[in-house]
Amino acid sequence: MDHIEPGEEFEVERVEPGEYRLIRRTPKPNEGLVDWLLACPEKGFFVSIESESTDTL
Repeated sequence: MDHIEPGEEFEVERVEPGEYRLIRRTPKPNEGLVDWLLACPEKGFFVSIESESTDTL
């Protein structure tokens, strides 16, 4: 109902005694990028493709 996923992190803010507010933590830019790159199946998996230059657009 609240769209909370496993592994999400929150900050807890105390509003008053016995009442708390969860603040959803937003991921930092590129968080997890290194893990994603290291998970590539093998070296050379990504191959650049030939394309025309966009310098003249």
